[in-house]
Amino acid sequence: MKLNELKPALGSTTVGKRKGRGPGTGNGKTAGRGHKGQWARSGGGVRAGFEGGQMPITRRLPKRGFNNKKFAKVYAEINVSELNVFENGTVVTFETLLEKGMVKKTADGVRILGKGELTAKLEVKAAGITASAKEKIEAAGGKAEVI
Repeated sequence: MKLNELKPALGSTTVGKRKGRGPGTGNGKTAGRGHKGQWARSGGGVRAGFEGGQMPITRRLPKRGFNNKKFAKVYAEINVSELNVFENGTVVTFETLLEKGMVKKTADGVRILGKGELTAKLEVKAAGITASAKEKIEAAGGKAEVI
């Protein structure tokens, strides 16, 4: 088999209908939209959720509860193994990680996770540090502090 011999499966492709090309096509004049009305217009149809003037279901159902998404703090997550780029004795903070391009400015802080191994002796100051990450930082001879 060669690339030039490849063909789609029989019946899997069809030629699109050419609308509005005369009466002989069966799709001329109104182009299959019928006469007048909402669906015959160029911007025809209704917006999503519109129920023909009836009160939409999203407005009929009661609104309950609280969603914290708007107010929740978003933390950048960094694994312990990624901290090996720093030299021994470095104080690792959100600002130093920002300078290295490891986190984005939009984050509310950084959270250190315990995946991987740490070889460098570092002083880590973060908004959150998991128990396993703290163990690995201290095992390497460093200090872990939650700020």
